[in-house]
Amino acid sequence: MTNWILLRKKTAFYLQDIETPTGRAINFLIMGLILLSSVIFVADTYPIPTSLRIILDRIDYCILIIFVVEYLIRFWCAETKISFLFHPLSIIDLVAIIPFFIWSTNIRFIRILRWFRILRLIRFINLKIYFLHITTEDGVIFARILFTLFTIVFIFSGLIYQVEHGVNSGRFRTFLDAVYFSIVTMTTVGFGDVTPISEAGRLLTLLMIMTGIVLIPWQLGDLIKQLLKTANKVDIPCGNCGCSSHDADAQFCKACGTKLEKASGKNSGHLGPSCQLPPSELTINTELAEKSE
Repeated sequence: MTNWILLRKKTAFYLQDIETPTGRAINFLIMGLILLSSVIFVADTYPIPTSLRIILDRIDYCILIIFVVEYLIRFWCAETKISFLFHPLSIIDLVAIIPFFIWSTNIRFIRILRWFRILRLIRFINLKIYFLHITTEDGVIFARILFTLFTIVFIFSGLIYQVEHGVNSGRFRTFLDAVYFSIVTMTTVGFGDVTPISEAGRLLTLLMIMTGIVLIPWQLGDLIKQLLKTANKVDIPCGNCGCSSHDADAQFCKACGTKLEKASGKNSGHLGPSCQLPPSELTINTELAEKSE
């Protein structure tokens, strides 16, 4: 019984871990399968040979089975099953694997659900930040903004293609046409050269416009607030964890609590690129530091 509990805890650890080689390998594999399945969805919108389409469909079905197994493993590892079922990330995982459990004759409905699979990347946002070596708060927020915009454009493009291609194939021929329409609509440019004709397509267009009006200013506002917040930061790297953005009067690292070793002498007046003082104030600081020696 004890070995069973240890196995469950160890499995749960590796599903969340990005520091150990095993944890990184598992999470990179799942993230890679999510991206591969998304590429398959996009490829299906183009005129490709039937033999290749059959191969891609089989690969996608194998990926879906892997996602089902992963979901069941995460459910098994969860300490509180009810909390797991209603967790936002678990709901996204469940939506991504619903086509496996629904034997519906409505193929269009199943294909619409497939486009939401890209949302599973939210679970691995920290892994992408780790992989890209993004360490500053500004970089993390900027990466999250780009990821949010990419995800929304991808989902809206897939949905509008799915509902419009059957009735408006002259305008929505491929996924690229849908991406073009989504970006033009969300930025409220509205050239008018591509327009939906179905009721579902028009409803999606309204959602795109509302999303563009609300989301883009909100995300940019977060970025501006972070830039203002870091305007008074100095570049003092921590010898323990490497965190370099600290308040000017900080004595300990805000990330790990290690005492900061500030440069002495002429270098003590040097500030990071995000917080440069005017030359006159910098000279005064340098002179005061020299006198204190």
